[in-house]
Amino acid sequence: MTPPIAQQKPHLLTLHGHTRLDNYFWLRERTSPEVLAYIKAENEYTDAIMAHAKPLQDKLYQEMVGRIQETDSSAPYRHGDYFYYNRTEAGKEYPIYCRKLGSLEAAEEVLIDLNVLAEGHDYLVLGVLKISPNQRLLAYSLDTAGNEKYTLFVKHLGIGDLLPDQIENVGYSVEWTDNETLFYNTYDAAWRSDKVWRHRLGTAVSDDTLMFHEPDELFDVDFEKTRDGAYLVMAVGGMETREAYVLDARVGGETAVFQPILPRQRGIRYSVDHHNGTFYIITNENALNNQIMTVSATDPGRANWQSFLPHRPSVKIDGIDLFANHLVIYERENGLQTIQVMDLSSSNSHYVAFPEAVYSYEDGDNHVFASDTLRFDYQSLTTAKTTMDYNMVTREQTIVKRTPVLGGYDPANYQSERIWATADDGTQVPISLVYRRGTQRSGDNPMLLYGYGSYGASIDPLFDANRLSLVDRGFVFGIAHIRGGGEMGRQWYEQGKFLHKINTFTDFVACARHLITTGYTNPSKLTILGRSAGGLLMGAVLNLAPELFHAAIAGVAFVDVVSTMLDTSIPLTAGEFEEWGNPQNKDFYDYMLSYSPYDQLEAKAYPHILATAGLNDPRVQYWEPTKWVAKLRMLKTDDNRLLLKTNMGAGHFSASGRYAYLEDLAFQYAFLLDTLGIGE
Repeated sequence: MTPPIAQQKPHLLTLHGHTRLDNYFWLRERTSPEVLAYIKAENEYTDAIMAHAKPLQDKLYQEMVGRIQETDSSAPYRHGDYFYYNRTEAGKEYPIYCRKLGSLEAAEEVLIDLNVLAEGHDYLVLGVLKISPNQRLLAYSLDTAGNEKYTLFVKHLGIGDLLPDQIENVGYSVEWTDNETLFYNTYDAAWRSDKVWRHRLGTAVSDDTLMFHEPDELFDVDFEKTRDGAYLVMAVGGMETREAYVLDARVGGETAVFQPILPRQRGIRYSVDHHNGTFYIITNENALNNQIMTVSATDPGRANWQSFLPHRPSVKIDGIDLFANHLVIYERENGLQTIQVMDLSSSNSHYVAFPEAVYSYEDGDNHVFASDTLRFDYQSLTTAKTTMDYNMVTREQTIVKRTPVLGGYDPANYQSERIWATADDGTQVPISLVYRRGTQRSGDNPMLLYGYGSYGASIDPLFDANRLSLVDRGFVFGIAHIRGGGEMGRQWYEQGKFLHKINTFTDFVACARHLITTGYTNPSKLTILGRSAGGLLMGAVLNLAPELFHAAIAGVAFVDVVSTMLDTSIPLTAGEFEEWGNPQNKDFYDYMLSYSPYDQLEAKAYPHILATAGLNDPRVQYWEPTKWVAKLRMLKTDDNRLLLKTNMGAGHFSASGRYAYLEDLAFQYAFLLDTLGIGE
């Protein structure tokens, strides 16, 4: 089948005395029948090219579903007088949120059933789920388009009816201060969270009180309630600067106001939590990887701050949790997460012991302030997600629930390890690997290498049962922990952003070369994957070293860097200046242009490529991968596959239902396997 060819319509873009020719600028016209026809043609072409692999896709899908305990329940957690949990039922796309009063043997009360709420919608995502202090009201938000514009609803749990209070364009921060008052944030036209509002139940939304407005286009606003219920803590800032405001939630909804802790200072980032009249503050002031300070809540001025846990250059403090008797410090050292637990009465501390050399954790559902139990979710590349209750006094660890992996999965059959590649400048870059035990380093193994490397995000070694469909077919799976991420501390991030961004891409190439030279794989069997900013990574490394890779999946890829960063009307662009730089500055313009995947495409051979997009995506506009594919079709000199798959009813995160998600993933895996000639 002949691939669709997008019409070239020359469009000149001039800045700093430099002119770029963009023949596909017109593909930004979202409502144009011509644009939609082209996207549809690309989808039809993708379906036609992959039609012969449909049996393989179906087999992969059945394998993935076969590993799921389709009717299952999450680990319940205590909140007030109730145990809360969610459960799934076989054949249903979405979870059902429930609770039981007093005991797990009590009758079940269904809070919301997302399967019912999804009726009539092709897409549904739950944003927030917040129980009122008296636990009689439930505030929840839904997105039914994939554009991450949520509508907030309030349900009376005793009666089961929705209250008339319904609020549009709500963000991810929603909290109750009392049983009649909700605080929430909203977005501006550029999809920046810029306002915080107070709503009194039973009153018109138009009468809601504006509690805070942030006019600076570089800053977002979000907030959360401290575990002791005393304060709402509002964080205002971007990637380089962050400040905090507090509101006494005990005063009630009508008279409380947000008070600043420390006025913003360029380059200073701090966050605040509260315990028994004391604010605990994580700050980067004179501390690249953060330190902890304390101050009285009654007089929190900077002059009164006291050092609590000094800066340690090799240890990054990611966050804290405060309980009545303990402080939990989430840390990161040498690329691995650790948990330090401190007894607040004695100041004695210890570290939680973990059973594997390469692992990860996520903080769990810890809603009870007066508790000596810390809940977290432990996992590794071979150990499925395991909800743990850790007694901070006795140090006893209890497995509450381990996610079942059906189909005879035995972790003993798999090997994980961490190795190190040497970057161009001599930096040692960690790589996490998993494969079938006994796999030989013959240089002949198929491999999938994943990367991200932006925003300081740490890509930790998480378990994924779906990945077994590759690993059981002989794949080595790897995560390249490249600079621009946060795995090795703040400096790791700073060495991969702004005018150092190229390190992200050359680190990934160095990881690929190392895996080849050490016999894990070879260029004819090395496949790669990245999404969003990881899609930028894919586009950049395919321009830098296409000969190293057999196939690539670039998901919702941020590939048109310069044009996007010059258009502040696009959601998120202005705030991204603190990640990539502002191309209105010539130094940043020239540097971005040097790596922008769309601008650096040239006439040469590229690997097999599958690009994906979401028509409603607010984070990476659909036209970025669409333009990239259109231009690449005209330039590439090879006969390898170039496919574009656009979800016409979703956004950045693909399909929302669990089965629909697996269908998408099975398609992507089928693409990789089929290009490698693996049809079983």
